[in-house]
Amino acid sequence: MSRMLRVGGLVPLTTLDYPGQLACVLFCQGCAWRCRYCHNPDLIGPRGSAELDWCRVLAFLQRRQGLLDAVVFSGGEPTLQEGLPAAIHEVRQMGFRIGLHSAGIKPAAFAKVVGLADWVGFDVKALPQDSESVTGVAGSGAANWRSLDHLLDSGVDYECRTTVHWHLFDPPRLLELAEQLSERGVKRFAIQLVRTARMLDPELSLISPQTRQAELWAQMRELFPEFILRG
Repeated sequence: MSRMLRVGGLVPLTTLDYPGQLACVLFCQGCAWRCRYCHNPDLIGPRGSAELDWCRVLAFLQRRQGLLDAVVFSGGEPTLQEGLPAAIHEVRQMGFRIGLHSAGIKPAAFAKVVGLADWVGFDVKALPQDSESVTGVAGSGAANWRSLDHLLDSGVDYECRTTVHWHLFDPPRLLELAEQLSERGVKRFAIQLVRTARMLDPELSLISPQTRQAELWAQMRELFPEFILRG
């Protein structure tokens, strides 16, 4: 089944996508949401124009054994692919740790896969009632937060993170989001200020980012044992 895994791209080396590990990133093709700030729109469709053959991906990883610590399955949304569990198994047999980037688009599919990972970077899009304005898909908030519960119940190491474009968030709503995550038991939370160079919704690129939020970040640091600001 893993030979059916559709990989739309590969980053051979990163220290950012799996904290504390030297990793490569496999960008799995396909996503069911249309996040307006998405900077990888080429990965949204179920098939891509630059897909990598899985056998070539494995050959690359074989050459990196002993050099890399981990392989991160990112996207798109990797948990939408039926071949993901078998692919994870093959990569783990090669001696790599497994990282997973996901927004838990399909909670049942996410629940089946989360326990196979060593670490998960989980995208919390917004408050449940606000998520549709980000994803463009009705019901996305309920799915996103249900999968968050699966993650917290799994015992797998994780980071929750929210990508922020100030056209889609205002500081009070963002603080409310952080407070709800803290109440749910989230220990590590990261804010990622959006990259404005390339987004699915080009109108967002025309809006200047608002960056002076020192008081907001200070309030968030009080909510979590570990708070990270990226941008």
